[in-house]
Amino acid sequence: MADVTRRIGLSLGADICWPIAFTEILKRLDLAVPVGGDTVRFEVERMTIDPFDLREPKRYDVVVDRLTHWYHTRREWIKKAVLMDDVYVFNNPWTVQSVEKLSAYAGMIRLGFPIPKTWLVPPHAYEPSDDLDYTLRTYARHFDLGAIGSELGYPMYMKPYDGGGWRAVSRIHDEPALRATYDDSGKLVMTLQESIEPHDHFVRCIGLGPQTRLVRYDAGAPHHDRYTDSSPDDYLSADDRAVIEGTTLIINAFFGWDFNSCELLHRSGGERGGADGGGGAGAGGGGADAWVPIDFANPCPDSQVTSIHYHFPWVIEANLRWALFAAATGRRVKRVDWDSFIARVEPGMTLRERIDALLPLVHERFDTAAFEDFCGEHLSHLHEVTHGWFGTDAARDAVRQKVVAVFPEHEVDEFTDLFFSRLQQWRDRNPVEGE
Repeated sequence: MADVTRRIGLSLGADICWPIAFTEILKRLDLAVPVGGDTVRFEVERMTIDPFDLREPKRYDVVVDRLTHWYHTRREWIKKAVLMDDVYVFNNPWTVQSVEKLSAYAGMIRLGFPIPKTWLVPPHAYEPSDDLDYTLRTYARHFDLGAIGSELGYPMYMKPYDGGGWRAVSRIHDEPALRATYDDSGKLVMTLQESIEPHDHFVRCIGLGPQTRLVRYDAGAPHHDRYTDSSPDDYLSADDRAVIEGTTLIINAFFGWDFNSCELLHRSGGERGGADGGGGAGAGGGGADAWVPIDFANPCPDSQVTSIHYHFPWVIEANLRWALFAAATGRRVKRVDWDSFIARVEPGMTLRERIDALLPLVHERFDTAAFEDFCGEHLSHLHEVTHGWFGTDAARDAVRQKVVAVFPEHEVDEFTDLFFSRLQQWRDRNPVEGE
């Protein structure tokens, strides 16, 4: 028997609070996990940005990536590490790079989910290039933007096909506004998407491996209040939860994403949870009553205490469970296999039938049974450790560091108190067993 150290690398951008929490709680766990006759211990390290040799030996066994969706140097290192060194990373760097919001819609339409009616329009302006003039003169056709607006109906949304962070998202109420917004869109490639009207619930479901977290979202609130602390039991039926969680896990497994969030609107009208998700690839945004996924290509979801506050400890626990499981078991990145998912669905299936048919593939991909066994055997004390740490001065200081980075100086004390109090609310509602 040997002592083996598995190293977890944190690939970070402007992240401040969650790496502190992740690292400090891992230290407090003080794990020594028996694996194959060895005793496995764990270290965590923040990755630096350096030149690299393709043949250099690996330093990390698992990488938690928060950077490659926009920083290409790190993305190329991660792809090298997966291909050459069997490093496990969440998320799959190839699908993070290639699957934009529009192609994510296409994938879920293929599986028969109730995606809103969506169009893509060519950009209003272009970056000059040698072949552009000939290409546009030869092949570009004038189109009737107003006719597309009539097809989709008003209100609608215009947003970039690759999206992110509410960038350049416009709610449009009529044809003059549609034309004006398009004229102002510049070189962005935009999608037009029907608005789900009326709707009575807006839910974000965070998925991390086979774990899920349901959050009621208030898009009209200030940024720090959008993630509400409402209990799902207060507004969701068991069938609602099964649809939302199943949809999120299927999306993540289909595209090879470990950590992603799915936004869904509940189109109101009729009995709750009784929606037929549409019979096939031509379906629009469901029937009179449906949970409609509207935005779900988010494979680097917001993890900052200044946004998710009350839900922040859950995200830390979920990250730790999945990273430790992957490191201890030598998990490898699996190839994306769309065909297996497509083969499981048939015309005429209801949404619940589709979800039930696809979930076994999800649990196979995420090794859910093995993950749950690992957590039960080795991480049963995680919640106790997390609960304790979030009551410390160190946790408060981590909150303050993030607040200092994003709020003006005169608001730092106020918002540090606010976010730390929400962490204490989480501790009150989620006590340690036996206390």
